Amino acid sequence: MTTCRRQFTSSSSIKGSCGIGGLGGGYGGSFSSSSSFGGALGRIFVGGHGGGLGVCLSGGNGSLLSGNEKITMQNLNERLASYLEKVRALEEANADLEVKICDWYQNQRPRPARDYSPYLKTIEDPRNKIFEATIENTQPLLQIDNTRLAADDFRPKYEHVLALRQGVEAHINGPRRVLDKLTLETLTLRSQTRGDVSVEVDAVPSVDLSHILNEMRDQYEQTADKNRRDAEAWFLSKTEELSKEVTSNSELMQNSRNELNELRRVPRGLEVKLQSQLCMKASLEKSLEETKNRYCLQLAQIQELICSVEEQLAQLRCKMAQQNHEYQILLDVKTQLEQEITTYRCLLEGEDAQ
Repeated sequence: MTTCRRQFTSSSSIKGSCGIGGLGGGYGGSFSSSSSFGGALGRIFVGGHGGGLGVCLSGGNGSLLSGNEKITMQNLNERLASYLEKVRALEEANADLEVKICDWYQNQRPRPARDYSPYLKTIEDPRNKIFEATIENTQPLLQIDNTRLAADDFRPKYEHVLALRQGVEAHINGPRRVLDKLTLETLTLRSQTRGDVSVEVDAVPSVDLSHILNEMRDQYEQTADKNRRDAEAWFLSKTEELSKEVTSNSELMQNSRNELNELRRVPRGLEVKLQSQLCMKASLEKSLEETKNRYCLQLAQIQELICSVEEQLAQLRCKMAQQNHEYQILLDVKTQLEQEITTYRCLLEGEDAQ
């Protein structure tokens, strides 16, 4: 709303005051002008924040503004000055924020990935030594197991050979008992013969007992020799059969032992390969776990950095939106002030023209 008041005097002076309601009712304006034939016209424009504009015109014939209008003009000038000061401060803050944003982007650029190849080369030799030591430590265990298996394999063969030996000894003991029995019978017959000879000598002294005894002795000796030869032949035949059986069994056992050794070498080599593969698998799993943990830690750090950057970006967006809003408000205020200034100027030019 615009209100104008004019007064004409005989001294050709012009006095006017004008008030303009602005945004939120916080804008007011007043001007005064005076002119005379021997005076000069002066205009002063002062601006500040607060949505106000002050214009003061004075001539050589004296001030035409009242006391309230002067106070209003002073308030408007102060508000315009504060407005311009705040605009300048916001521009400086925007420049500072732009510098900080540039610095932040320079500092938060993705860094190159670290090269761990020297560390991997350093730990490669100890890892190989540990792997070789593990394989060497498994060798005694494999030998113990193989020895235990060999002992378990030889135990039934030993028991079989022992049974064969006991059988042979039993066969030998049979002829030996027969031989002992025959020896006892021979001794018995000899003792009986001697007794009979004694009796016959006493009964029939005329018979040639020495010849008869020699014949009987020869017969018994022949019989004993025959029995002994038969026993020896039977013993030798049984011993030869047993020796052949033992030899065949020994050859069979040697062949079985060779086959067993060959078969034992196969699982031993497979066991060594299995242990080496297991050790390699364990080392690879450990390396994989370390790599996973390292990359998980790096991902966590990157995620944390991303969250921090997003939070900072959100704060920057909020600040920029707030500053944009304030800047828009200031632009609106500036536009209104420019319109008021244009209106004042038109009014002043109209007063001057009159």
